[in-house]
Amino acid sequence: MMSFMDQISELRAKMRELEETLSSPDVQKDQEKLKRLSREYKELREILDIAERLLQVEEELQSVRELLKEETSQEDRDYLEEEQRKLQTLRENLERDLKKRLVPRDPQFDRNCIVEIRAGTGGEEAALFAADLFKMYRKYAEKKGWKVSVTDIRPTELGGIKEITFIVEGKGAYGYLRYESGVHRVQRVPETESGGRIHTSAATVVVLPEVEDVEVEINPDDLRIETFRAGGPGGQYVNMTDSAVRITHLPTGITVTCQDERSQHKNKEKALRILKSRLYDLKKREQEEKLDRIRRSYIGTGDRSEKIRTYNFPQNRVTDHRIGLSLHNLEEILDGELDPVIEALLEEEERRRLEEIGAI
Repeated sequence: MMSFMDQISELRAKMRELEETLSSPDVQKDQEKLKRLSREYKELREILDIAERLLQVEEELQSVRELLKEETSQEDRDYLEEEQRKLQTLRENLERDLKKRLVPRDPQFDRNCIVEIRAGTGGEEAALFAADLFKMYRKYAEKKGWKVSVTDIRPTELGGIKEITFIVEGKGAYGYLRYESGVHRVQRVPETESGGRIHTSAATVVVLPEVEDVEVEINPDDLRIETFRAGGPGGQYVNMTDSAVRITHLPTGITVTCQDERSQHKNKEKALRILKSRLYDLKKREQEEKLDRIRRSYIGTGDRSEKIRTYNFPQNRVTDHRIGLSLHNLEEILDGELDPVIEALLEEEERRRLEEIGAI
């Protein structure tokens, strides 16, 4: 195993290499590359600062220990022992911070994402629950300062949603919402139920990272593009125009519909963005299945048939089954207060990743 000093030496070498790369004329001309490398340099600089501070604290702690071995007055001993306690606490905090920063971060964390919600078992009640989930994510996005744009929706006459696809744009959108993929279950007395019996319904959520053009290549000959007039009781989410677009990827059969923009060109552009993300997800899952490592680095499997969360109205309780977390503030969570759940999932993933690299 590499020693701490060797790790610091390696970090310093990486810093020097990045500094040389950043100063090259080619990188200076490429703004996207310059931005990415500058961000990487900043993160590396912060890690190195913590590592060097930790090394300094270790040296100071060793000096205090040496002084405590010498014959000193009680007053000096009390002072040194107090210094030793302070330095030990500081060292523990620095070690914890350094371990967190050394955990490999998901490179897709800061990307925009595409969210799909589909009503599952439960009929109209499942569609109403799907609508509740959409409102929850929309409000959560508003609190985060993200932009939400609906690209396709199949509403019901009673205000429910059979299916909805929307894009969430903003830094960290995928990183925070990725844990929402899976089956969400609701237990409550339906508005359509006069007998007062508690029903169990479900909706499926899929969260995909929006991918870069270079990651997915699409042959134009593999696409069937159709235009039609947007229809259905979509209300504020669907524009009644002749510019709706449906794109079918012939080799896979994946179909994407976009009808929220008045411009056919914009609808086509959004539909292609979603198609690329779905193709990327398909390719990724096929690779993972071959290696038998389906989402092993994440909490749970992320499989779409897996029940991940239950919303129990009679008990005012939300339970995330992946980490055994139960909160008794269901209304607040459905109103977009998702951070307590998502932050707990982030912490659990961090803990598992630290275990994987032997840091805890």
